[in-house]
Amino acid sequence: MLELNDVSKQYRIGEQTVTALDAVSLNIEAGKFVSIVGPSGAGKSTLLHMLGALDSPDSGSIKFQGNEIGNYDDKALSEFRRHQVGFVFQFFNLLPTMSAWENVAVPMLLDGKTLRSAKPKALELLTSVGLADRADHRPSELSGGQMQRVAIARALIMDPPLILADEPTGNLDSKTGAQLMDLLAEIAHGGDRSVVTVTHNLDAAATTDRVITMQDGRIAAADVARS
Repeated sequence: MLELNDVSKQYRIGEQTVTALDAVSLNIEAGKFVSIVGPSGAGKSTLLHMLGALDSPDSGSIKFQGNEIGNYDDKALSEFRRHQVGFVFQFFNLLPTMSAWENVAVPMLLDGKTLRSAKPKALELLTSVGLADRADHRPSELSGGQMQRVAIARALIMDPPLILADEPTGNLDSKTGAQLMDLLAEIAHGGDRSVVTVTHNLDAAATTDRVITMQDGRIAAADVARS
């Protein structure tokens, strides 16, 4: 699904140049649950941003389903992010004045749909993540685990082939985090959708199909693939 070849990215911080990614090459297959681990500053989040076209490399190639993302104009990149990628964030990023099902429906609203037309699919997805009875609750009425399930349902509403999760269990207790990882695994293994997560939790990473360890902007030798 995804192919990166010699992808590099540098940032300027004051007068210092920081290399976030240093000639990273990587393939991610469809239907796999992949975790990216490593110390702070290793390049994990930068790599995730590249996969989701939230940032662009200084050099190298990123192909999604055979198409070079670097050739997309701004409109095509926006379409790519809306329809091909679902994002899950550590802090949920739910709208506090909207109910759970309305939060799930937001990407469809941005695509020109109405709340009425989006509601059936939003309710279906909330049922699939175990929150059918919380559809009308606002984020303040939900636990951290429930909010993250809403965020996962929202990431799925456009039926994207790629889900990117940045520290999805970072604000959850260990039991709830493990349940969320199980849910993400089900999503990855339910078809041709790929799920890529950044995590500091090595126990959580060990449950995924593949663990990619990063160090100083490079992929370390401990890039482990599991059958």
